[in-house]
Amino acid sequence: MVSYLVVSATKAEAAHVPADVPVVITGVGKTAAAVAVTRALAALPSHDDLVVVNIGTAGALRDGMAGLHEPVAVLNHDLSADALRAFGYDPQELFELREEAAGEQGVVLATGDLFVSDPLVRDELAQRAHLVDMEGYAVVFAARAFGVPVRLVKHISDNADETALEWVALVDRSARVLADRLAEIMSASERT
Repeated sequence: MVSYLVVSATKAEAAHVPADVPVVITGVGKTAAAVAVTRALAALPSHDDLVVVNIGTAGALRDGMAGLHEPVAVLNHDLSADALRAFGYDPQELFELREEAAGEQGVVLATGDLFVSDPLVRDELAQRAHLVDMEGYAVVFAARAFGVPVRLVKHISDNADETALEWVALVDRSARVLADRLAEIMSASERT
């Protein structure tokens, strides 16, 4: 039987997850997320049949995007990947999730420590991704280090522009949608 470890950056994003579901609140940003997920996975006696599900809000990088998304790939957008490759290092800036998630064709999540609210930054990121958040890549990186499958479930809360500054007022609506999708994921695994 599959068991789940739910990961969320903030309590607000996980506010409607049932109390009996284990939730790790990481804090905001890649470093906090990587440390919190690593700590949680290291404390578990076994990872057999465990799936990490990262729920959270995301900004839309492209006009017309709204609602709930399960990305098929995640990239670390604020890493000097080309420079690291030139030095002979693999920056591992992109993780494919196709085998782990029921993701949508082509939806890519960009993760970075920058809170995107500048239209110029948004437009640059939109050339490589559809959504932006601050933790998804780090959650995947940590889970993969333990050999644990991970799914990303993101609800668009804003357009990664000046509307991003209204996140606090918008997060509860996203949290409700995220909890509903989490319930669907968990229910589907019980039926199989």
